[in-house]
Amino acid sequence: MWAYKVVVLGSWGVGKSALTVQLVTGTFIEKYDPTIKDFYRKEIEVDSLPSVLEILDTAGTEQLASMQDLYIKNGQGYSLVNQQSFQDIKPMQDQIIRVKRYEKVPVILVGNKVDLESEREVSSNEGLTLAEEWGCPFMETSAKSKTMVGELFAETVRQMNYATQPDTDDPCCSACNIQ
Repeated sequence: MWAYKVVVLGSWGVGKSALTVQLVTGTFIEKYDPTIKDFYRKEIEVDSLPSVLEILDTAGTEQLASMQDLYIKNGQGYSLVNQQSFQDIKPMQDQIIRVKRYEKVPVILVGNKVDLESEREVSSNEGLTLAEEWGCPFMETSAKSKTMVGELFAETVRQMNYATQPDTDDPCCSACNIQ
């Protein structure tokens, strides 16, 4: 059984904890205390292979931004969750690249709260465009309606597996510490 470290990053109030709790417990928490840092562990099956996710649900507050470098350094996978905070995502991607340096970093851009279509501030096309720019998958989820939650974390595992494969076209990979 493979263990995967997943770090969930994003701005405050976008549903990082709700997505994680939905996966781990199968429940939606309507009101949630702001997270400083929570750690979850969940066994899932991805493509008929058992996997253990070790999920670090991070704070989305500016006051704790200095801790994000540590979270990023210790994680292998990321979900960038957005709603109104779409503009905050670009600096997070830059921070991930800076902290992880030469490692191939699996990233999935996630637009959460798709169940609130009438309150939508970021279009699917905007998310798709940014994901294409970053060269990563884009998914829209809803922790409340359980839309694509399991699929998100399964795709996270797939992306982490893909990222650990040597890239013969990348001269950096011979120097990378790929686990």
